[in-house]
Amino acid sequence: MAAPKKGRNASAQSKPGRSLALILIAIAGLTGGMFASGHTTPRLGIDLAGGTSITLRAEAEPGQESAINKTNMNTAVEIMERRVNGLGVSEAEVQTQGDRNIIVNIPKGTNSKEARDQVGTTAKLYFRPVIATEISGAGATPTPSPSSSGSGSGDSPEKATSSASPSGSASPSASSTTQGRAVTDALKADPTPSTSASSSASPSASGSPSGDPATGKLEEQYAALDCTKKAVRAKAGDGAKASEPTVACGQNSSGQWQKYILGPAEVDGTDVDKAEARFNTQTAAGWTVTMEFTDAGAKKFGEITGKLAQNQQPQNQFAIVLDGDVVSDPSVSQALTGGNAEISGNFTQESAQSLANMLSYGALPLSFSEDSVTTVTAALGGEQLKAGLIAGAIGLALVVIYLLVYYRGLSMIAIVSLLISAALTYTIMSLLGPAIGFALNLPAVCGAIVAIGITADSFIVYFERVRDEIREGRTLRPAVERAWPRARRTILVSDFVSFLAAAVLFIVTVGKVQGFAFTLGLTTLLDVVVVFLFTKPLLTIMARSKFFASGHSWSGLDPKRLGAQPPLRRTRRPSAPIETKEA
Repeated sequence: MAAPKKGRNASAQSKPGRSLALILIAIAGLTGGMFASGHTTPRLGIDLAGGTSITLRAEAEPGQESAINKTNMNTAVEIMERRVNGLGVSEAEVQTQGDRNIIVNIPKGTNSKEARDQVGTTAKLYFRPVIATEISGAGATPTPSPSSSGSGSGDSPEKATSSASPSGSASPSASSTTQGRAVTDALKADPTPSTSASSSASPSASGSPSGDPATGKLEEQYAALDCTKKAVRAKAGDGAKASEPTVACGQNSSGQWQKYILGPAEVDGTDVDKAEARFNTQTAAGWTVTMEFTDAGAKKFGEITGKLAQNQQPQNQFAIVLDGDVVSDPSVSQALTGGNAEISGNFTQESAQSLANMLSYGALPLSFSEDSVTTVTAALGGEQLKAGLIAGAIGLALVVIYLLVYYRGLSMIAIVSLLISAALTYTIMSLLGPAIGFALNLPAVCGAIVAIGITADSFIVYFERVRDEIREGRTLRPAVERAWPRARRTILVSDFVSFLAAAVLFIVTVGKVQGFAFTLGLTTLLDVVVVFLFTKPLLTIMARSKFFASGHSWSGLDPKRLGAQPPLRRTRRPSAPIETKEA
């Protein structure tokens, strides 16, 4: 069995070009992807590129000042951080300042407007029943209601027309399922919200009492509401309490603004325990948004959906309202009493995740107002980066000089390997910016500089193993192969310890320190790739050249300079004289 194994190893050793070709193809592919995507430089963090700093001040309802406490502030920070950063490493910083303020730093290069909107969405999330709705704006034609059998849009066939459901992220259609699950397929996003309020759009047309002065005032607000104007949208529903009806605006999937008359809030956003975007493979629904309610929320949600299911459109719909904006208005065909609900429609993955994010993190324990918004310059960070790069360049130069003096020709393999590692690091960091929101900040730069030492250490471990073999009297080619197994174990153990430290640091820290840990872990993994696929195969090829194989004095592998022992030679032992024994 030993002979075949030796043959396989010899075959692998004789074709190191495959490994070199693999890593060079990888570099070419990453470089091509970098230029094709248009992101040829890493995205910089706020300390290097500047950005926007937002100061939010906590506000509590009258008589509830005790709500501004450390627990609620920390919960608000966590929610805002998830809103801005999502699952990536976008390097947005969210932290408390004092007892009432939260500071949000958004680096340049991100969609600061979108991030600011998400951070500023500090009002509570409400589920309100829809009383009336229609397309808003001058000359807008009310959208006709689809035919209904009294069970809502959940029983109507799927429509191919554009949805008028103001889901800020979807174009839901009315498709029913036949699964009969307890998680209620009855909850469907309305394909074409009804304008049962006709042109005048008065609540009384939908069964709302018109003799009440408060209702008359609401009708006037609704008739005058023009949701196409930003200033009007911002003031829609101002001052309305959760226990009172109100008017609101929402944008449908075709880009049209729609106005609403909404009843008092029946379910609070804090009653939503969890919301997720899921791809439903069992039906043709595609991407859906599932909700799980708390015990109290499940009871309230079951009661309101039971009432809504008995109405015609649009009064069988409930609006999900966040900061006065209607983000979705699904309709109901039966009471949803299981504590779970599913919103289905023509969602994309992005739109479903956006709605799920609003449902999950839309209910902050406090209300916040923008205290100040300032622009941060990168002047100070640029100076620190310049000083850090100078220090890194000096350190790298000293490492290169040491390698040249001590390893001579062998140092060229180490230098080329460092360049390959640098190329991989740069291209991957450039691609990670748009992919996961990774931003290069000062600590991340420090992590990349520290990685130079880790990578150089791996080369030195292997080179010294080879030199030890030569000192024992072996020639270069056998020395390269015999040294590799022992060097490989040492390199893997060393890199595993470094990666483990980086992983722990990334998990237990926040903010800029995570950038250092992420970069350190990434470069540690790349060190293993470079040593295995580039350094070892390149040294195997160089060992076949006359310059290295002959032990040239400038190769760094001269047996005389290394104090090599003379090679052992096996000779036959002289036969011992045979003594004649006497009889």
